[in-house]
Amino acid sequence: MNQQPQPFRIDIADAVLERIAARVRAYDWSAVPDAGGWSAGTSLADLQRLTRYWLDRYDWRATERRLNQVDQYRVEIDGQPIHFLHARSAGAGATPLLMLHGWPSTVFEFLDLIGPLTAPGDHGAPDAPAFEIIAPSLPGYGFSTLSSLTSPRRTARTFASLMERLGHARYFVQGGDWGNVVAGWMGYDRPDACLGLHLNMVSTHAADAVPETPEEIDHARRRAEADLREGGYSKIQGTKPQSLALAMVDSPVGTAAWIVEKFAGWSDLPRDEAGNPDLWARYSEDELLTCVMIYLVTNSFPTSIWMYKGRLDHDTPTFPAGSRIAVPTAVAAFRDPVFPPPPRSFIEKTYDVVQWTDMPAGGHFPALEQPQLLVDDIRRFRAGLSAT
Repeated sequence: MNQQPQPFRIDIADAVLERIAARVRAYDWSAVPDAGGWSAGTSLADLQRLTRYWLDRYDWRATERRLNQVDQYRVEIDGQPIHFLHARSAGAGATPLLMLHGWPSTVFEFLDLIGPLTAPGDHGAPDAPAFEIIAPSLPGYGFSTLSSLTSPRRTARTFASLMERLGHARYFVQGGDWGNVVAGWMGYDRPDACLGLHLNMVSTHAADAVPETPEEIDHARRRAEADLREGGYSKIQGTKPQSLALAMVDSPVGTAAWIVEKFAGWSDLPRDEAGNPDLWARYSEDELLTCVMIYLVTNSFPTSIWMYKGRLDHDTPTFPAGSRIAVPTAVAAFRDPVFPPPPRSFIEKTYDVVQWTDMPAGGHFPALEQPQLLVDDIRRFRAGLSAT
């Protein structure tokens, strides 16, 4: 692959789409016990609703057309193909903004943010700062794919190289899930390049940053309890990704069940008395299926989950003791039911927090759940730094 970014356009072969549809159509529902609701994993009723829509109404070609409205490129960095969206601003002086997704997310989630951030005047905010958006697919994810074992810190170095190739010496970084971990390592390794970090999740801290206040200790206790109930996926993906990949690679329905369960469990959704989330109160079938299909049409589910093992094998779950991320940091504290943000006092042990926003709504996937809240918070962060 050329060392300079090459224009890229999504065009999935009909045979690939037909194969996926055939597997969905042939799925044997009678083999699966129905636990009822979401208490034991993905709701059978909700997944069947999604697959009926998949077969009868979902239009991948419409999704392709929408994605292809944004300029896309691929480039090889250290042997790894990297796909990225590149949305420039028509205005002068736009700030480069590297936007980073996580798992089981894709760059699709950023589409509704691009217009308001690159052309604020066209979206009712003429005085808001404008951004130039670079949104890469993580190594092994989506249209990047073809990853060997990678890790968040290696990915941080890859994305720093990407920004250099695009001519950006300094830039903002925004991220949640794996994106926040990668952003944190970029702030640690390249503070000279990072103008600011905007995080809608914070999960990496210095090794000697330990809970001390009652609020911090209570949060750590609740996170440990949540990990017992909800952390099985991470343990499997971090230790036995090959086994899971072999199970999923030939099962679109299984892949959908594994991914959609996270949208149900991690989003800020209405829940009934038994705790079952109303998935359709926030998401459409088209949105969920597009998130799933990007993994399927690229065969990237198997490689995407290796990031978990890569972190165990090549990184540490914390920064070295005594670390201080000196880059100005904004935290958008969304109401993630499984990964609630730590108290500000704990995050400030490692990060230079200059903006903190307790969000009134939205969970783990704010770009889809509450795009306007996320846009407003990014704008406010940039404008606040400009004023100092």
